Amino acid sequence: MSVAVVGTVGLSVVAGVLVAALVTPAIAVAGTTVNNTVGIFDSLPQFIEIDQQPQQNRIFANSNGEAVQIATMFDQNREEVAWEQVSAFVKDAAVSGEDRRFYEHGGVDPTGIARAAVTNLAEGGIAEGASTITQQYVKNTFIQAALELPTEEEQEAAYNAAIDTTFARKLQEMKLAISLEKQYTKEEILLAYLNIANFGGTTYGIEAAAQRYYNTTSLELTAAQSASLIAIVQSPTALRLDNADNWAGNTERRNVILNAMLSDGKLTEEQHAEAVAVVEDGTTITLTEPSNGCRVANNYAQYFCDYITNLIPDIASLGDDETERAANWKRGGYDVYTTLDMALQTTAQDAVWANAPNNTTTLQLGAAAVSVEVGTGRILTMAQNKTYDNTGDADPTTTAVNFNTDRAYGGSSGFQPGSTYKVFTLLNWLENGHGLYERVNGNPRTIAQSEFTNGCDPSQVVGIPYEFGNDDGFGGQMTVATGVQRSVNGAFMSMALELDLCDIKETAESIGVHRADGGELGMTPASVLGTNEIAPLTLATAYAAIANEGVYCESIAIDRIVGPDGDEIGGQPQNCSEQLSADVANTAAFAMAAVMVGNGTATRSNPNDGVEYIGKTGTTDSSNQTWVVGASTRVATAVWVGNIEGEYAMRSYRNNLGNQGGVIRHDIFRPIAQAVDKTAEYRGVAFPDPAPDLLTGVSSNSRSTTGTNTDDD
Repeated sequence: MSVAVVGTVGLSVVAGVLVAALVTPAIAVAGTTVNNTVGIFDSLPQFIEIDQQPQQNRIFANSNGEAVQIATMFDQNREEVAWEQVSAFVKDAAVSGEDRRFYEHGGVDPTGIARAAVTNLAEGGIAEGASTITQQYVKNTFIQAALELPTEEEQEAAYNAAIDTTFARKLQEMKLAISLEKQYTKEEILLAYLNIANFGGTTYGIEAAAQRYYNTTSLELTAAQSASLIAIVQSPTALRLDNADNWAGNTERRNVILNAMLSDGKLTEEQHAEAVAVVEDGTTITLTEPSNGCRVANNYAQYFCDYITNLIPDIASLGDDETERAANWKRGGYDVYTTLDMALQTTAQDAVWANAPNNTTTLQLGAAAVSVEVGTGRILTMAQNKTYDNTGDADPTTTAVNFNTDRAYGGSSGFQPGSTYKVFTLLNWLENGHGLYERVNGNPRTIAQSEFTNGCDPSQVVGIPYEFGNDDGFGGQMTVATGVQRSVNGAFMSMALELDLCDIKETAESIGVHRADGGELGMTPASVLGTNEIAPLTLATAYAAIANEGVYCESIAIDRIVGPDGDEIGGQPQNCSEQLSADVANTAAFAMAAVMVGNGTATRSNPNDGVEYIGKTGTTDSSNQTWVVGASTRVATAVWVGNIEGEYAMRSYRNNLGNQGGVIRHDIFRPIAQAVDKTAEYRGVAFPDPAPDLLTGVSSNSRSTTGTNTDDD
């Protein structure tokens, strides 16, 4: 809560006399004159604003064109409501129970002051403050401001100052209350009080209290429920209803309020009798735990929820810098409308769960799938096999690490992508005017590192000769197109010999490829075959650029945000730019389409539903990690299945369905692609034709030696 205190406008002598009457005992003790009191009163800050309070943040996904809430995040459980959303019983209970002359006084109650003055005179100090609802709002405002300070030490000091019973603090509270009454209507003040009040623990405001203790809304509260909730504000710890030890005390205070409501004509005899007959216990109280955080978010969207929270420091519309954005998010009240498509997400998550069990003991099995919309970068799905849990429990079926994202956004340090990385050599090959039908040496062999070129860092092409093999023994002279379809290591190493390893890296970087741990992409000969550790989201976004005729769109997860005041403030802007020529991208897509059919390595991933797909598989040494990344003209999807830690051959593993570990990736990809293609909005069309001159290209000199064993799937 930001407290705005400005100006020093003198108030009436009457106000000064009222204050003096209240504090006379304290003044006498201090040896101060009553006349001085009026001067002190006039010198105090005068103005305080009714401001919005910290509230829940809500995160939404899309479901058949409708926004559906998937998570709630809050520091204080509060949902502000309007005047017409609050039961009349609540309003009457607050006035009768806390400030019966609320509608008659101007912020300070003369009758209450007279009563308090007698008590204070007997005590020789400020024992009773005659606090009106307006004064209570003022005090709560300062308490709220204290709770929002950055450190516990600052919070404690400010909180103690806000509840201090000294003459100076009470005097300030009264003057601000009088000023508040001049600026706002009684309805505005009472509503602000009901929205700011603490109802025990982290439950703030009447709406959250109604949900927490009675599983209802503030509008539907009965007379008995209203009085019980208002009873809590007198002592939020001792009278809160989530502790059975408090029920008797709460009922006693509740009945005092109900009696006052009857006396004030706010209840009929029948209503009063019905209300006091209610027994506050486990049969009438319906405790509802607030769903706070990603761990209790929608089961299908917990990792995506975590990703959203990690994006907050980047969202410019939330503040000028990371500190301000974090503070505004903590303060809350934001509705975040994300890009997640719940229908597709459900399919993706079910496919991952069905094919990659989270309780496998043979290895530390991990699996992830993520889809992005071609042409926008909007993330449509984000699924993985482990259950989200950020409590630190040592349960092998759970983790807080998001396998789909970079380490900086709650993810891991990435996984070696294997042959899915070869696509970037293909792109650079085409950028240099080479063609798909040029023939290259596809044999496994050993190559002196000095034969490679690295214009950025020559130190990365020194050392012992580089030895590699072909996964299925396929080799000999072949076209680049065949090398792509069969994912032949020898063919790509031959291509790399005619290129610059630095240029290959820069081509990859141009469409968003980067290491998941934030480090620099390696540019060794081995990097051509996929040794840099990459996050699945990065590869899906890069492949989407190829499917988009070379236009790269940064991945985004937030379409729009509505602020606490109801105004739309913007989400993540779509940031697209042409990074590859259309000829290069379309020709690469032509070659990659062959991977999905015939003798291609990803035919099992093909949805075979009439939509053309491009793609590439990847399997690292000893089949430790397996991948398939593919795209239609509308959606790109990356699937990773492999070892989270350690090494175990995926081809030696069989899942609960009896399928060999090396094909699990395909069995996850295929149903996602089929679900995408059944959706009219996302159904792809045929890819553009390749560029004729990039089919033939220029002739290349083939090199041939022998070698051994790097997987080339």
